[in-house]
Amino acid sequence: MSILVFVKELAETEKRCALLPDNVKAYKRLGATVLVESGMGLGLGISDQDYSDLGAEIYTNRDEALPKANAVLSVRPLPLEDFEKTATDVCSISFFDPFGNPNLDAILKSGRSTLSMEMIPRSSRCQKMDALSSQASLAGYVMMLKGMSNLHKTLPMMMTPAGTLKPAKVFVIGAGVAGLQAIATAKRMGANVIAYDTRPEVAQQVQSLGAKFLDIDLGQTGSTDQGYAKALTDDQLVLQQQAQAECIASSDIVITTAQLFGRKPPVLINNDVIAQMKPGSVIVDMASLDGGNVEASVAGQIVDFEGVKIVGTGDWAGEVALDASQMYANNLLALVQDIWNEEEKSLNITPDDEVLQAALITHKGELINAIIKSQYSKEEA
Repeated sequence: MSILVFVKELAETEKRCALLPDNVKAYKRLGATVLVESGMGLGLGISDQDYSDLGAEIYTNRDEALPKANAVLSVRPLPLEDFEKTATDVCSISFFDPFGNPNLDAILKSGRSTLSMEMIPRSSRCQKMDALSSQASLAGYVMMLKGMSNLHKTLPMMMTPAGTLKPAKVFVIGAGVAGLQAIATAKRMGANVIAYDTRPEVAQQVQSLGAKFLDIDLGQTGSTDQGYAKALTDDQLVLQQQAQAECIASSDIVITTAQLFGRKPPVLINNDVIAQMKPGSVIVDMASLDGGNVEASVAGQIVDFEGVKIVGTGDWAGEVALDASQMYANNLLALVQDIWNEEEKSLNITPDDEVLQAALITHKGELINAIIKSQYSKEEA
């Protein structure tokens, strides 16, 4: 019988957790033993008793629990000093940050397995496991709320005896999961919404939400095989910036969502464009913690640039941590159920599985994911 160990997140800024009480029952039905670190859910108002009532075993000493684990499940990667306390055949499942994890080399040499939730492929089989999409959807919602709360006017049109208030204008750059949720939220709040994406095929999705699609001819663009927008050339990026400038300048709220996994995000809004915006306008930069889509944004902060507020606080899904935890915990459960060996009551970590070919980063001293393997080989050369 496999022992699944869930740990309390150590980062002060991390409000999410990898397991909710309702998930315990599902893991128990699989035949797993569920160990939960004391205090894991306290930040969400979930007590140790809530977990133990549904069959989880509560532990207080991480040093004693980790060596027992067949798998360790968490939101953020397990710290290296904790990872080294596990058995060599353990599998750690988390948002592993495979492109930027400073411990990748040490973990690879240790022979232990790591499974990255960021690398779950976008396919019909994996929809329930797609943690990036689930968290991005919440991020889009929160970013729109951040934009509204920092704006000094209302979003909907209001007709009153004292006069008519015009609706706010919201411009969303990027119509992926986060962008579409931001669009839908802005429309529900009564704003006029315009959106842009380099993938012309998403125009219909934008319009179905009641927003207008800004049509910019950049030539050949399109999507990757995973449905993400392809990176633009330098010339295309200049064209995009020029065509967007007028729309940005006239907007009350601008939300940027352009993130390139494993690469620095593109700068979409330069300072000279921000200077053309109305004082009191707001920009919310989704990519601020990774380098930013906005030249003037500062990671983790809200700054004022010539009267325009630029929100780069990040931790978007963490602002609604209970719902984010529920979605992430369900994503983890779906993954475990998918690769569970019913006869042996254990995880079936087989690198030839199509999901694990993408999501498994290290296994028995080898790099499995082809993209990470290629990058690692270049760095070694």
